[in-house]
Amino acid sequence: MDFPEFVQAVATRARLTREEAADLSRASLELLGHMLSSGEARELAPELPDELGDYVRQGAERHERLDFQEAVVRIQRHVGLSGPESDRGFRAVLATLRAAVSETGFDNAMSQLGHEFLQAIP
Repeated sequence: MDFPEFVQAVATRARLTREEAADLSRASLELLGHMLSSGEARELAPELPDELGDYVRQGAERHERLDFQEAVVRIQRHVGLSGPESDRGFRAVLATLRAAVSETGFDNAMSQLGHEFLQAIP
């Protein structure tokens, strides 16, 4: 899946504009990079379009644990969408990520985030 396809999938799933979906995708994947181990981020990044893999790599420079709602709030602050839009959008990014990368890559990443992230995917 290339960058325009990823963004379009997020836009459709989250009912956002392409610009909002692109901003949300970048912010979400950078945040996921923060939440993954640096090794896992390095493994996941090459499976994504270059434009998004770079954000995962950048995020891996620091590590932090967040629960799902904390992640949504952080994304909301970063992109300036409403709470419901940010929640829908983050869920859409996770669903699109699942479609865009290998099953192993997705499962390994989700295993580091916690069960609530997997449950959040529509």
